[in-house]
Amino acid sequence: MSIANASLLPFEPAPRRQGPHLEALPSRRRRPRLAYALVAIAGAALIALAQLGMTILTAQSSYDLAAVEQQQQQLTLDKQELTEDLAGLASPQYLAANASALGMVIDSTPSYLRLSDSAILGSGAAAGDTSTVNVQNGNAAANALIAQTPLVTDDELTIADVTPQQEAPATVTEAPPLEGGLPAPQTH
Repeated sequence: MSIANASLLPFEPAPRRQGPHLEALPSRRRRPRLAYALVAIAGAALIALAQLGMTILTAQSSYDLAAVEQQQQQLTLDKQELTEDLAGLASPQYLAANASALGMVIDSTPSYLRLSDSAILGSGAAAGDTSTVNVQNGNAAANALIAQTPLVTDDELTIADVTPQQEAPATVTEAPPLEGGLPAPQTH
């Protein structure tokens, strides 16, 4: 049989099988349970509140950290300032000015005690009431750290206010020569 000889019949569907006929039953519509919906909404709200709380705590800790860092910087600056003040108070000029204000003098003819034989070298006389070395005029470098620092003996006097009592002498005797190194006592 060729395609040309075939009769064109209308298309017929395949016969249906006969068997039990299934039909959908009308379903009862369930009402959504209100409790489940409230729990879901409450859970979402709690999660949102927890996230908000964590964000607030994180922001607050950032501010606290910034405050502590600023306090640390201020303490570092205070430490540097106190270190400068301490360096000024330990300077030779400040110590000499305080010694002068206390009445201490520098003698141009010092005496020395030789320990090996307990001999006194030099004049052996007590120092006078005036200092022979002037620490304020010419031989002390200016120190801006202690220029306005009050002296220990008087809070109203500064190192600039301490005036020497007399000029240094033109000649100053030298220390006695050491023969054979530093003297030491006989311990045997």
